[in-house]
Amino acid sequence: QVHLVESGGGLVQPGGSLRLSCAASGTFASDIVMGWYRQAPGKERELVATITSDGDMTYGESVKGRFTVSRDNGKSTMNLLMNSLKSDDTAVYYCMGNFFGVDGAVYAAWGQGTQVTVST
Repeated sequence: QVHLVESGGGLVQPGGSLRLSCAASGTFASDIVMGWYRQAPGKERELVATITSDGDMTYGESVKGRFTVSRDNGKSTMNLLMNSLKSDDTAVYYCMGNFFGVDGAVYAAWGQGTQVTVST
C-alpha cells in the first residue's frame, strides 16, 4: 500500500510563489508516474502536472510556463514550484501516483490534499 503526503500549501499574494512537496511511503517496487491535480470550489478536479519515472512532464494549459514539476527518485518525492500565482490558482492541490507493487500489480494512490489560496 502506498501513502502520499502533501506539504507546502498556504496563503500567498497574487504574483507570488509557492512550493508544494509530495512524499511517497509504504511498500511498492517503483512508481510509474506521479502528478498534481487541483480542485477549486464548484469546479471539477483538473490536471496540473505529471512526471513519469523517466522524467517526462505534462502540464495543464492554465499553468504552462508558470509551474514546474520535479522529482527526486531516490527519495520518492515530487515537488511543484508555482510562480506568478493568480487568484484562479486557488484550490486544493492533490498529489497522485501510479505505482508497481511488489506483486507486479499497478496501484493508484492519492494524497489528502493541501490548500493553496492566492489572495491579497
